[in-house]
Amino acid sequence: MFQTLAMFSTMPWWAWVGFLTFVATMLALDLGVFNRKAHEVSLKEALIWCAVWFSLAMGFNLIIAMQMPATEVSKPALEFFTAYLIELCLSVDNVFVFIVIFQYFRVEPRYQHRVLFWGIIGAVLMRALFIFAGISLINKFHWIIYVFGAFLIYTGIKLAQPKKEDGFDPEKNPAVKLARKLMPVTNQFDGGNFFTRINGKLFATPMFLVLLIVETTDVMFALDSIPAVIAITRNEFIVFTSNIFAILGLRSLYFAVSGVMKLFRFINIGLSVILVFVGTKMLLTYFGWHVPIGWSLSIIGGVLAASIAASVLIPEKKKS
Repeated sequence: MFQTLAMFSTMPWWAWVGFLTFVATMLALDLGVFNRKAHEVSLKEALIWCAVWFSLAMGFNLIIAMQMPATEVSKPALEFFTAYLIELCLSVDNVFVFIVIFQYFRVEPRYQHRVLFWGIIGAVLMRALFIFAGISLINKFHWIIYVFGAFLIYTGIKLAQPKKEDGFDPEKNPAVKLARKLMPVTNQFDGGNFFTRINGKLFATPMFLVLLIVETTDVMFALDSIPAVIAITRNEFIVFTSNIFAILGLRSLYFAVSGVMKLFRFINIGLSVILVFVGTKMLLTYFGWHVPIGWSLSIIGGVLAASIAASVLIPEKKKS
């Protein structure tokens, strides 16, 4: 495993091991200590955990600044912060989908954290595969970066278009359809369990279907977020760690955003502008134009702040 990682990065193997150990430790503490009992996460608790994860990410960014000094070609600490900010922005869109999923299946609030916890473990593994595959492809076939750029612009334009109220149906998810064909599924929840036994026969519960949808939804979002971060840096360690820190904070972000949704009414417009900007940035490399990382950070941060400010300052239209 370590030899495989070394092939993709100039970072020493112990840096990878140290980071993966940190992730495993935090996940173990999360499930085994802080959330041993299922409970409904309050807005105050969610905001505290958002602050904790952000502080940990910034502490890690400080380590990067000390261990990977900036050069004329690369500014690792600034690249990490920009990549992390992009991931946080795109995570908000994940959150809105998660809210719809939980409402559709009527998942009790006290069990939502459990679903997101196991969903995040799967997301960490899938993101790792996507990141190393994506950067490996770009290193071998440079023209793929232009495909990524065009895809991000297309996604950004599509994201800005109004969504139909009934445009999302979890039951149409291919993974759900396949699960229903391969195993019996009960319509009844069994607490927070993914499987239950009825008359001695093993059944999947609706909670398992929710987990499948969360996992496959994250895969779809990864198709946007990973190319966007690769546009900022091709350092595999920075791409991977910024992704994982954003994913680790996704659960607390979900509970925080679901409590203050009015602050994010125009977030889709902001994300659309960010994706189009990042996609254009990738395409401009064809002409030898490289947008400085400082400019990228300023533009992305400004767009995010403007979308939140617009959500607060512009009155919401009352539905007739």
